[in-house]
Amino acid sequence: MSPAFRTMDVEPRTKGILLEPFVHQVGGHSCVLRFNETTLCKPLVPREHQFYETLPAEMRKFTPQYKGVVSVRFEEDEDRNLCLIAYPLKGDHATVDIVDNSDCEPKSKLLRWTNKKQHVLETEKSPKDWVRQHRKEEKMKSHKLEEEFEWLKKSEVLYYSVEKKGNISSQLKHYNPWSMKCHQQQLQRMKENAKHRNQYKFILLENLTSRYEVPCVLDLKMGTRQHGDDASEEKAANQIRKCQQSTSAVIGVRVCGMQVYQAGTGQLMFMNKYHGRKLSVQGFKEALFQFFHNGRYLRRELLGPVLKKLTELKAVLERQESYRFYSSSLLVIYDGKEWPDVTLDSDAEDLEDLSEESADESAGAYAYKPIGASSVDVRMIDFAHTTCRLYGEDSVVHEGQDAGYIFGLQSLIDIVTEISEESGE
Repeated sequence: MSPAFRTMDVEPRTKGILLEPFVHQVGGHSCVLRFNETTLCKPLVPREHQFYETLPAEMRKFTPQYKGVVSVRFEEDEDRNLCLIAYPLKGDHATVDIVDNSDCEPKSKLLRWTNKKQHVLETEKSPKDWVRQHRKEEKMKSHKLEEEFEWLKKSEVLYYSVEKKGNISSQLKHYNPWSMKCHQQQLQRMKENAKHRNQYKFILLENLTSRYEVPCVLDLKMGTRQHGDDASEEKAANQIRKCQQSTSAVIGVRVCGMQVYQAGTGQLMFMNKYHGRKLSVQGFKEALFQFFHNGRYLRRELLGPVLKKLTELKAVLERQESYRFYSSSLLVIYDGKEWPDVTLDSDAEDLEDLSEESADESAGAYAYKPIGASSVDVRMIDFAHTTCRLYGEDSVVHEGQDAGYIFGLQSLIDIVTEISEESGE
């Protein structure tokens, strides 16, 4: 274990980092926060932390880069709004990239966590107003989250119209329903424990969406089994039931969440895990088709790279002995903003024209894309229930490959291949 994991001592007199909601989270129940432009953080789970510190070298290209551990605390700002602040741990300078949020909005406009939906801070608020509002929120909190949770379950597929001019990603700060749900529930849990504890460990991971202008994200729950070896009988039974009632049992994969930009209508489509569980195998295929469709046509140029990476990942996992990736997910990410190809002999004037067109609505908000820029990404995430013979404390040691996960990968390869062939690729 790293020194950061063995100690909770915060480095003294160090400037903290304001953690903001990660707006591109589409699945999972663990809260994910934005540390800076290229780094995310999430609550540290010992098993997941151990996975990142010991994972085989050939798997690193298929997982987010692990960047270390930070301490996260509650703090109040001058307006008495609760914020989450990250600090480096003593003896862990090498792993934590300490930067401030200089690329964020001014302080008076920063998004903070509350136990309500995210909102912009008011610059004028009297103490009496704050106390009155705070008491009202405390009175409502016992049923507020349940109400929103039920709303999200009923609203399994949502559409949000975005402005084509301006930064599309910034508009997601207020409208990603799954991200809001995770933020609210995590904050509520931490607030309930605040009297006994106000310091938590979070791990730092690469932000896989940072290279994309408008990230389209597909979260797939992989494998035919989701419960870990340490799950209670009730938890195991619940996970088994979910698998049996979804495509997990039939093809080893199900939709856990989706965010896709449909250029044809200028809308973002969100699909949550409750809808994903109801899909038949044909429905799963249609959802996958919808993920690669921009509302006008299928993004065929993405299918080949996706198939290549899925095949490479399958080969890597077939070489891993004893690993079981229970309840982990696979992310597929691409840019919903299409970029025109520029030939190698284009001169500077052509590139300047393209840059100017990027702000022009008639040009479709396109901008110059450098030759060789990555078009699609495939990564494994969420390893809180992963096990391996290297984890000496585990009571169960598995042999051979993770057949359920590999089965799901092969099913995914087959379905993407079918979509490609039927579309005339």
